[in-house]
Amino acid sequence: MYIIGVDDKRSITIMLERILEKLDPGGVHRFYNDPLEVLDDLDEPLEVAFLDIEMPRLDGIELAKRITARYPLCNIIFLTGTGNYMQPAFEMHASGYILKPFTEKKIEDALSHLRYRTASAEVKPVRVQCFGSFEVFVNGEPVKFKRRKSKEMLAYLIDRRGALCNMDMMIGNIEPDSLPDETTKSKIRVYIGDIIFTFFKHGIDKIIIKSGGSFAVNTHLLECDYYRYLQGDPYAISLYAGEYMTQYSFAEETRGFLEMKYYDERKSRTENL
Repeated sequence: MYIIGVDDKRSITIMLERILEKLDPGGVHRFYNDPLEVLDDLDEPLEVAFLDIEMPRLDGIELAKRITARYPLCNIIFLTGTGNYMQPAFEMHASGYILKPFTEKKIEDALSHLRYRTASAEVKPVRVQCFGSFEVFVNGEPVKFKRRKSKEMLAYLIDRRGALCNMDMMIGNIEPDSLPDETTKSKIRVYIGDIIFTFFKHGIDKIIIKSGGSFAVNTHLLECDYYRYLQGDPYAISLYAGEYMTQYSFAEETRGFLEMKYYDERKSRTENL
């Protein structure tokens, strides 16, 4: 995880550093004794911030407000020597409030009960990349489909975010130049079957949900940058650079929506800084 610790006492940040090295090996951990240095130094989505409250120049409550203005789903955990600030911490929806002197067990408990899911908190069998060109991975390896249109069909269902799509919808987006006759419907069924069989070979069942003559993707099996972006995940937000499923024309509507959302969020963050 990407975690920072901020306390004007160096002994506190040293102790926190030692604990986090043990609890989160391989994570990115940064520590500060001057709260004013923090905002200029953050260069990637922040997942957890341990903040002292009573600090000179900038108190922890104000620092937390500035951090969450930039990273709305950052988990704020206050480390303080007094319980006097529990009400403002509650109003900020902090993930934790730990009284000093803290222990490794208290830090571990706080990390185990974060309010917001971090980038590595949940592992799903299928990873989907929608930002940029559309790609699908299982266990880190790209998934290869027998037919190009099968991959496009999966992309369309993922774009629909688990909504059931009937035959006319799928034909209109995947075979827009074809008549909605039985020949074209048979093609659509072949693409669906190819998707199901491809994932079955990877040991993944029920990737497609069927209801009557309509189909949907099982979103519970997917780790998807687009879905996480819509949930406000700071890591996914950092991945979006203005491109979405660039090879598919049916994604034009979603591209427009994301561009507008991205512009509004950037404007809001600028106004709050």
